[in-house]
Amino acid sequence: MFEVFRKPKTFKLRALHSQKKFGVAGRSCQEVLRKGCLHLQLPVAGSHLCLYEDGTELTEDYFRSVPDNSELLLLTSGQTWHGCLESRFRSKSSYLRYSCESRIRSYLREVSSYASVVDAEAQEKYLRVVGAMGRKLRAVKFNGSYFDRGAQMGIRLCTPEGWFSCQGPFDVDDCASRHSINPYSNREGRVLFSTWNLDHMIEKKRCIVPTLAEAVKEQGGGEVNWEYFYSLLFTSENLKLVHIACHKKTAHRLSCDPSRMYRPCTKRRQRRKRSA
Repeated sequence: MFEVFRKPKTFKLRALHSQKKFGVAGRSCQEVLRKGCLHLQLPVAGSHLCLYEDGTELTEDYFRSVPDNSELLLLTSGQTWHGCLESRFRSKSSYLRYSCESRIRSYLREVSSYASVVDAEAQEKYLRVVGAMGRKLRAVKFNGSYFDRGAQMGIRLCTPEGWFSCQGPFDVDDCASRHSINPYSNREGRVLFSTWNLDHMIEKKRCIVPTLAEAVKEQGGGEVNWEYFYSLLFTSENLKLVHIACHKKTAHRLSCDPSRMYRPCTKRRQRRKRSA
């Protein structure tokens, strides 16, 4: 009903295996899909849109938070984002790095989009924190080295040959089933590896992001230790690589450490507080 009053969003759209892009605008995901199918002479039934960058499916709920001029891929029934991806890379390592980067980028987008529910007076501070996280992630190339078999030992999550081992559910130390996979071996392995999860032990949506927002809101004279939240959201300090069968979707019931949410006050600040 309210779509009529919304400003149309603009996108660049292409079909699978096509390098040609064309502009399309719409007030809803369905409108963009209909226009794309009409332009490409494809059936609407069974077709869907995803981000060309990382394969995230475009839904009505996600539609408003996607930036204007984002590149979209229009897929018909039976087509997948992986069908166009590998041809864009010169090596398996670059493909796997990109795969990891895409997952981390999606986490950053989720953290950023949460700003819409943060209290107005705290929203600017929250976005500054997210901006700092984004700059650090870009500096380390979104931790793509986790999936790169050529990366330094201790950083990568695989062997030099490209074998990954499941690290087990969030509440145990190891995988009882000894799940393992080598996505470097063939395309089927890479498709299967895309179903493995980088699972947050302390949960991202249920705990970390709301706690970060609350810490920003209640910080008072203290300074939020955003690097602590960064480590929980984007690094192996809180991420476990798990086979889909070991990915428990029940509530983890783990919480952030209150003693690490704020940076320690400097003596100067403490003196100011006492003199006040």
